[in-house]
Amino acid sequence: MARHNFRNLKIWQDGVEFVLSNYAITNNFPDSERFNLTSQMNRCAVSIPSNIAEGSAKSTDKHFKIFLETSLGSAFEWETQFIVA
Repeated sequence: MARHNFRNLKIWQDGVEFVLSNYAITNNFPDSERFNLTSQMNRCAVSIPSNIAEGSAKSTDKHFKIFLETSLGSAFEWETQFIVA
């Protein structure tokens, strides 16, 4: 049975650190990107630990894995946007 305490998960802790790093990066983007690339990258970054936390509440490891995969998808999406930036 899943139900992990997400705050104790290293992957979640790393995700929160990643969000902070992302905000430091996007804070330096030009104002013209505020509602475009900056906003999208911020949402992707926040989605990573958020999906880990949400998945930790699921009752089976199978469901938890789905949320981890969603989190990974957000990480790949963020990486693509970083390359574009």
